[in-house]
Amino acid sequence: MSDAQTLKEEIKTRYGQAALQAQRQERRSCCGTGTVLEAGKLDPITSHLYADEETAALPEEAVHASLGCGNPTALAQIAPGETVLDLGSGGGIDVLLSARRVGPTGKVYGLDMTDEMLALARANQAKAGVTNVEFLKGDIEHVPLPDNSVDLIISNCVINLSPDKDRVLAEAFRVLKPGGRLAVSDIVVRGEIPKEIQRSIELWAGCVAGALEEQEYIAKLERAGFERVSIEPTRVYTAADARDLFEGTDFDLNAIAPVIDGKFLSGFVRATKPEASPAACCSPACCS
Repeated sequence: MSDAQTLKEEIKTRYGQAALQAQRQERRSCCGTGTVLEAGKLDPITSHLYADEETAALPEEAVHASLGCGNPTALAQIAPGETVLDLGSGGGIDVLLSARRVGPTGKVYGLDMTDEMLALARANQAKAGVTNVEFLKGDIEHVPLPDNSVDLIISNCVINLSPDKDRVLAEAFRVLKPGGRLAVSDIVVRGEIPKEIQRSIELWAGCVAGALEEQEYIAKLERAGFERVSIEPTRVYTAADARDLFEGTDFDLNAIAPVIDGKFLSGFVRATKPEASPAACCSPACCS
């Protein structure tokens, strides 16, 4: 098995366990790493992301299964009637929130590779009584939707889990309609991080080791064809946060915390697929 396949299987196993814990209404720590959080303990990445009025009408299991690093539905512009795709939809919290925004004339797809998460998400959909939603099984590197079929792609701390981010961004570009938007929350790095962090499977599953450097992320989006690319920091992690982030790993907390102080951030990543030009359109209707 290749390193990429090994990593994917490890992530699938960990997120499957997280789905089962969510059904028991236990909170998993930052993006899937570590063990169940102790009562009253706040994870520096996943805490305080959703307002009470957003989660009040959602099943508790959907809230407990949220392992993201942001709230893309709060920052993205979502219009009634649009088609939205959530990459790595987990327990379905962002899908269900988006479904409210697109209304009965819109549609929201949730894509996940983990059977346990898909089962949890579909159960949460049924509990919420939401009908304009469909959960699909698949990898974010191979989206099971046709070209030019989606108005908006959201994602919450999932793209950094992929070992082939170029493929993920190319697929996102493919399925977006001309003028479609990418609006994702992700962990982003400023500057270099220690190699031992990048090699850690535990931290890959926790959205840290796989994070792209800020300018590299922008460059990859532009190479995929996107324009109007930007990354807006929503939370910058301190040395104190790092101690919570790396607790339970083999790292020396006293040594690693000051090294990564301010290096990791949650960012809201925006990009747009260019509008189709008349020269590129093969249909007479496009050019009329």
